[in-house]
Amino acid sequence: AAQPKTKKTLGKTGVKNVVVVEGVRIPFLQSGTSYADLMPHDLARAALQGLLTRTSVPRDVVDYIVYGTVIQEVKTSNVAREAALGAGFSDKTPAHTVTMACISSNQAMTTGVGMIAAGQCDVVVAGGVELMSDVPIRHSRKMRKTMLTLNRAKTLGQKLSLISKIRPDYFAPELPAVAEFSTSETMGHSADRLAAAFGVSRLEQDEYALRSHSLAKKAQDQGLLQDVVPFKVPGKDTVTKDNGIRPSSLEQMGKLKPAFVKPYGTVTAANSSFLTDGASAMLIMSEEKALAMGYKPKAYLRDFVYVSQDPKDQLLLGPTYATPKVLEKAGLTLSDIDVFEFHEAFAGQILANLKAMDSDWFAQNYMGRKAKVGAPPLDKFNTWGGSLSLGHPFGATGCRLVITAAHRLKKEGGQYGLVAACAAGGQGHAMIVELYPQ
Repeated sequence: AAQPKTKKTLGKTGVKNVVVVEGVRIPFLQSGTSYADLMPHDLARAALQGLLTRTSVPRDVVDYIVYGTVIQEVKTSNVAREAALGAGFSDKTPAHTVTMACISSNQAMTTGVGMIAAGQCDVVVAGGVELMSDVPIRHSRKMRKTMLTLNRAKTLGQKLSLISKIRPDYFAPELPAVAEFSTSETMGHSADRLAAAFGVSRLEQDEYALRSHSLAKKAQDQGLLQDVVPFKVPGKDTVTKDNGIRPSSLEQMGKLKPAFVKPYGTVTAANSSFLTDGASAMLIMSEEKALAMGYKPKAYLRDFVYVSQDPKDQLLLGPTYATPKVLEKAGLTLSDIDVFEFHEAFAGQILANLKAMDSDWFAQNYMGRKAKVGAPPLDKFNTWGGSLSLGHPFGATGCRLVITAAHRLKKEGGQYGLVAACAAGGQGHAMIVELYPQ
């Protein structure tokens, strides 16, 4: 008979244990649907109010609030503060906003973990928000310069002289870049090249995407997505569930044309994550504070790492680099992990990471490691769906990954979860989550 696994303990002496008490998110919706007329702080406020309702945490107990976001709304550049004030948190609670592409709310969380571990705070709320339905579009630089100078012009003559210099090309707008600044390549192109480099076929990608949608639908139907809180959209109905979960058929998916590399690419709209609006929030505390306040924590937030690689060829390989590092830091092996929650940007990106993690050659030639870390077994991997199906509001996904890992550990009786994600700029994150003793 198989020997029972010996329990490893991960607490560090002299450092406060950090626990997650609760995590929620408003439903993740495809951009251009029910949240289209709102602003990002409206979504963040709804997530924060959902957290307050579920935990009944006294608002003045929260020491600090950190939020992640990627595409900033100019009017609310510190969206954490605006959302906190709107949600009714004490105006004495400081709040700041962080940005790190797709791992922005991971950065918000670990910022909170650091504050608590350092003894600066006992209670932190971390979260993230993204509203892709409305992004800032600017005038061209020539037009902006002219308008700023016009603002300072004193006489009518000066104003008319400036206006007369405006040319038709001044009116061409500047859209937020979907390309990497350093390489001028879109993430979809990188995903296509990555899939080609690791020999991931179009069929494999479509099958993986279908798996994500099917598992998400099953989890949604069975009521497993307990982190979702309803949101009464002003002037519209109450939204209660994610609306991007759409199990299709391989035949239907096979009809789609390549989205980025034409005509031979393998990345399509069906095997990529879609533009999503959404927000998440979680209550993080020192273990002693949570117990003193009578809370039953869900999980410990243990070791975490951030990594970064070449943004051209290894843009989306963050999980491959971060996973062995965080396991070594925690003194665990891949077989100690009961639950894996990885961010799915593209099916091709996930499958390429799994192949890279399972390659001694890649470990030796690119990572300077003696041997591969190994690929996570699929029966423990994103079994309630992932970003391909649930959606990916850039700033909010990290918190969803962590709270899902905690919920899955409890449901499945596991001890350790591993969360990992890639991010624009060739960066990545991984974290160990440990089920709180029941």
